[in-house]
Amino acid sequence: MRLPGALRLVRFRGPGGGDPRLGLEEAPGGDLVDLGAAEPTLPRSLRALLESGPPALAAARRALESGGFRVPRGGVELLAPLPDPPKLLCVGLNYHDHCREQGARPPRDPIIFSKFSSAITGPFGDIVHPEDSTEVDWEAELAAVIGKEGRHIPESSALEHVVGFMVANDVSARDWQQRNGRQWLLSKTFDTFCPLGPALVTKEAVADIHNLRIQCRVNGQLMQDSNTNQLIFPIPKLIAWVSRFVTLVPGDILLTGTPAGVGAFRKPPVFLKRGDKVECEIEELGTICNKVV
Repeated sequence: MRLPGALRLVRFRGPGGGDPRLGLEEAPGGDLVDLGAAEPTLPRSLRALLESGPPALAAARRALESGGFRVPRGGVELLAPLPDPPKLLCVGLNYHDHCREQGARPPRDPIIFSKFSSAITGPFGDIVHPEDSTEVDWEAELAAVIGKEGRHIPESSALEHVVGFMVANDVSARDWQQRNGRQWLLSKTFDTFCPLGPALVTKEAVADIHNLRIQCRVNGQLMQDSNTNQLIFPIPKLIAWVSRFVTLVPGDILLTGTPAGVGAFRKPPVFLKRGDKVECEIEELGTICNKVV
């Protein structure tokens, strides 16, 4: 059942190839509506569409309701919905169960770092295992996407600045993360270290973003199985905190942290190797699945 106002925005390439196009999933995993064909005046990138604000989203809703310009799912390649965010921000140590698994105290304030947009890859694209790392790890994460500009945003209105959510994998090279006084950025921003998707799901489609099951499977084996109710700093608090320092703008992505079950803290540790298949899934949002090459 599609809720009123709910959208699942995707970026795709059709069976014939060509330039990426914006589309709308009629249902999770279902056929697509070609947004550019249905509404030719709309921007051709998701970032530009978000920058255009509520009128553009309203036009996208009309396109979905029209039922026209359908693209059968077979043969369609889904790409990262938002490959060029103005900022790609991340949060460390933001799940209670993740803190417990490593014997760490919950932080007093959110720990913020970043990835470069060159780390972004598609929901079913490959993760390239660097030659100079032997400890590549997975981190299933909920990604929040900003739809409305703001600075010094109060917690009470923070969710008004969020347009929707995606599934992410904050892939991390643990050996580099611990090197030379903890290289958080470099260890997490190798090319392809941020699979995103499968769709940007607008917040109208999610009943309670702070009560969703989040999982990661490696080669079919369940590694992470938690819930966003384990977040130490909920999304409104994160937005209020980050916007004290920087202006948040449409298209910014905020990865909100990972739960327990990462490879580095298993006994013995387990790390990704070439040929592995990594699936990250969040209830109501969907699943991304990436092969390590």
